[in-house]
Order: sequence, then structure tokens, then C-alpha cells
Amino acid sequence: MSLESVRDHLTSAAPELEVIVTQNSSATVDLAAEAHGVEPGQIAKTLSFQVKEKIFLVVARGDARLDNKKAKAAFGGKVKMLGREDVEHLTGHPVGGVCPFGLAQPLPVYCDISLKDFDVVIPAAGATNAAVKVSPEQMADITAAEWVDVCQPPQVQD
Repeated sequence: MSLESVRDHLTSAAPELEVIVTQNSSATVDLAAEAHGVEPGQIAKTLSFQVKEKIFLVVARGDARLDNKKAKAAFGGKVKMLGREDVEHLTGHPVGGVCPFGLAQPLPVYCDISLKDFDVVIPAAGATNAAVKVSPEQMADITAAEWVDVCQPPQVQD
């Protein structure tokens, strides 16, 4: 059902985008990077948060970490991650397949500027083995996302 809601959303919002279904799980950043042959940073992870009564999604590069100070300033309070059941209920997507497309309920979407490090990013597509390749700008456009700077720069590996 969740995969179908993503396909339906993309069919109307961006019919040129193809949902890619893999044989192997892409439920984590590392598994998704392996499945799609890219570095972990190119995976666009979707995180579900709450500040006071406001619930929203943040999409960031796969190897980025939320910066609590930046997030508190951007969203007006302490940011709390939602639990698995709340995520599935509000987005309609299973954890590991959460994306900003085809949501069960309308939620504000924010894209972290870390995504702009890539021409193409790969967010999940409503299932733990489905994804889509999209430019960060197009993803923001079709989800009516607002750009924010709420992540720490990725750590460079030696």
C-alpha cells in the first residue's frame, strides 16, 4: 500500500521519475548505498520529528547527523524523534522506507542543504526495498519542502 501511494504521488507530481525496486533490502543508509552503488551520503534519509505539537519530516544526506542547536533554532524548540509506530501511522510508510512522497497525512517537509552536495539523491519510496533517483531541487519542489540548515557537516574519513 505504501509503495503504491508513492507511485500514485509521483505519477501525478513527477511522471518521469521511476520507482526502483531492488531484490535486497535498502532499509538503512548503508544497505541503500550498496543496493544502488553509491556512497552513503547520496542516500536521502527521511527523519520524522516533533517540536511541541508540530510534526514534520526532514530529508538529509545519508551520512549527515542532526545538529541539535541548529534544529532547535530552525524549528523553535527541542526536536524529538518520533517512535516507530507514530512514524508508520503518520507517514503510511514502514521505517526503512519512509520518504516525503505519498504520505498518509499531509506533513511539512524540510530538505537539509546537505542534499545540495549531490546532483542526484536517492530517497526511499515507501518500502524497505524501493527508492527513486531525483535531484534535490526536484524533490523539494514536488514535496513543497522548505530548505533548512539543520545538520552537522559529514565527518571526513581518513
